[in-house]
Amino acid sequence: MKKTLFPIAAFLAFFTIQISAQTWSAPVRLTWTANDSSYPAIAADSSGGIHVVWYDKTFGNIEVFYKRSTNAGTIWQAPVRLTWNDGYSNFQKIATDSSNGIYIVWADSTSFGYEIYLKKSTNNGANWSAPNRLTWMDYNSIHPAIATSSGSKIHIVWSQEKSSGYSEIYYKRSIDGGASWLPPTRLTWNSGRSSYPSIAAEATYYVYIVWQDDTPGNNEIFYKRSINGGTSWDPPTRMTWNSGESEYPIVAVDSSGRVHVVWRDTSYGNTEILYKRSGNHGFTWSAPTRLTWSSANSYSPTVAVDSGSGVHVVFRDDSPSNAEIYYKSSPNGGLTWSGLTRLTWNSGGSLFPVVAVDSSDGIHVAWEEMSPGNREIFYKNYK
Repeated sequence: MKKTLFPIAAFLAFFTIQISAQTWSAPVRLTWTANDSSYPAIAADSSGGIHVVWYDKTFGNIEVFYKRSTNAGTIWQAPVRLTWNDGYSNFQKIATDSSNGIYIVWADSTSFGYEIYLKKSTNNGANWSAPNRLTWMDYNSIHPAIATSSGSKIHIVWSQEKSSGYSEIYYKRSIDGGASWLPPTRLTWNSGRSSYPSIAAEATYYVYIVWQDDTPGNNEIFYKRSINGGTSWDPPTRMTWNSGESEYPIVAVDSSGRVHVVWRDTSYGNTEILYKRSGNHGFTWSAPTRLTWSSANSYSPTVAVDSGSGVHVVFRDDSPSNAEIYYKSSPNGGLTWSGLTRLTWNSGGSLFPVVAVDSSDGIHVAWEEMSPGNREIFYKNYK
């Protein structure tokens, strides 16, 4: 019996040591710029690549820059400038596909109003295509978001301003990796402003979009779903009925069809982070779960999922007397949640965090940091 049990005990001890060895890395500074580097977005590929995009003001106007690590965040390569435009290039977002294609979308104001553009890399970020203009609209096309699904499908959503002063949500897709694009689809017809959309897609057919809409009199979160890869869309579903403002929703979906939405909400006197889940591809939804009880305000939530049932949320909280980045997780698809983990201790504000999870379930966080005197991009991981 002892000879039989010893290898098992040794294995369990070794396994415990490996788990306990996981920890958050020290912060890594990704930019050293003469002006502000702001609003990062992050994505992970299936080969250990971590990809970060942001905008930079160093060159007089705002341009989009990119940086990558090919070894899960251990070493970072030099930044790459992706845009050279007369107008502003900002509102950038990034996504990867199952073949390690990388896609960056942004809004550019060069053409007498913002339009949506896309760049693609087919070799893990070593080289980039020429910019591809995706919209020709009468008013500003802003706040794009992007997701990918199997079969080289790309899904893009944005907020389209109207002559009335209001805005609507539009959607566009490619079924061939961005080589061609189908016409845009208008998803909302509201008397108020529909804005700040977020999008997630399952590997096959389901696509999910959330946004905020002030048609009810205050901002509320709405949701829309396609069950056929973006060909057609279900009617919109209102997800919140709150006394305050429900704003800036972010959506993610895991491999089991659980859909996760986070947003910030002012219904509690200060701003807190709320969460809602669907366990069945968005057919039905839970009641909202409050994730923070802050003595100040919690802002800028974002969410990512791992290969199992883990849900990972990062956000900014002002309760330590300045803005710091915090992390919270659920091991069971959003049913229960951990306590808070503080990720930054800085003299300046830590703002606009973003999170991605790699194929080995390593967690990667980037944010905008004010401590250097101007705004710079920082990064840390848990693996």
